[in-house]
This record gives sequence, C-alpha cells and structure tokens, in this order.
Amino acid sequence: MKNKSYIGISFIILVFGIIFIPKIVDRIKRGDVTDLKDRSSAVSENTLAYITSAMGEKVKVPDFIFTNQDSLPITNEDYLGKVYVLEFFFTKCPTICPIMNQKMKELDDLFGDKADFGIVSITIDPANDTPLKLKEHAELYDPQSKNWNFLTGKKETIYDLANNGFKMYAGQGSEEAGGFEHSGLFALIDKEGYIRSRKDQYGNPITYYRAIEDSEYGLENQIEELKEDIKLLLSE
Repeated sequence: MKNKSYIGISFIILVFGIIFIPKIVDRIKRGDVTDLKDRSSAVSENTLAYITSAMGEKVKVPDFIFTNQDSLPITNEDYLGKVYVLEFFFTKCPTICPIMNQKMKELDDLFGDKADFGIVSITIDPANDTPLKLKEHAELYDPQSKNWNFLTGKKETIYDLANNGFKMYAGQGSEEAGGFEHSGLFALIDKEGYIRSRKDQYGNPITYYRAIEDSEYGLENQIEELKEDIKLLLSE
C-alpha cells in the first residue's frame, strides 16, 4: 500500500510540474511576479479606490463654506472639476504643520500651473488664524496655484468637518504641541468631489496619505505615492 501511495504522490507532482511550472516560468519572464512590499503600487497602478461608507456608498467631501486668505468665501463647489489635496493645520504649530505645509509646497511646485489642480489648507485655530494671518502665512510659501486656499471659519464647523466629515482627528492639545492636536494626513479628492486613494498590499484603500514619517512604527511619508496618484486623477 505504501508503494502505491508513493506512486500516486509522484504522479501528482509530475502532473503539477508539467502543467504549472511552464506558466510560472513564463510569468517570471514577463515580470508579472511581485512580492508583498510591491503590491501596493501594483494594485493602484491603473485605478484608485473610492472611499466608501459603512453602507457601501462612495464618500464625497461634505459641503463647506469658509473664508480664505483674501477674505473671500470658498466652498467645496469651487473645487468641482479640480483634483485637490486637503489638510488641517494651524499657523502657530511648532511640530508637524511646517513639514506638512512644505510637502504641500512640493505638490504646488509640481502641479500648481494646472488649472484643474488645487490645495485646501484649513486652520484648526481660527481664533488666531484670521484671513490676515493666513495671508501672511501663505506668502511664506509663495503659492504657484491660484487654487491653493488657506481657510478659516467657525471653530465648531471646522472641527465637525475634520472629525465627522473626514474623520481626520482635530482637537485641543498640550502647550508643547501649540495647544492643538491633529493628524499628519492629506486627503486626495477627485474632480467630482469624491475622496480617493491607492490600495495597500492587501487590496484595501489606505484612505489618506501620510504627510510625515511615523518613526514610532518605521513608516515613511507617502508624498511620492501621492504625486503619482494626483497624476492618475488628473488624467481621468
């Protein structure tokens, strides 16, 4: 009986080799094989995911109306027809905000000459960040895009948009953090107002892009990935 079992197993191995090994070799020759760490870019190469609600509906940016650095009203509808990146920050931030703003400047330098690209930077410290203060802050970065708006408004409205609309945390913080806390994330929005992102190695949307490194977990920022994905949306 043992000899028959060995013969049966050997037959299965032989059949597997005849059928599948040539296919595997062919895939390697074509460069179709990728390891897990490369799957994120492979999954998102041709399309970006829509962020969906618990009900499976595609998530759009909630309606908003704020005041920009030129004291003009700006709404989400002003960005329809444009691909844009959104952040929450504040001008007195002593930690991550300057880094985030500088990353936005990289995007502005790369895409700022395009009429269908924009940036939205919303303060979480409206008591300090008046339109005049935001104007002074914007001049530090010399925006190339006419669609880079630094926005302020009512604090409760801003916090509702951050925490409930985008689910990007904003709140009170320690004095060491400038008195406020927020995520170091960027949101990517398409021309129809839907939040989009690439997928992770498991095929799930990453939702938002890390603007800064997370040294605690050894995670790099995702600005280069964001640049690639902006190009994808601009070409749609």
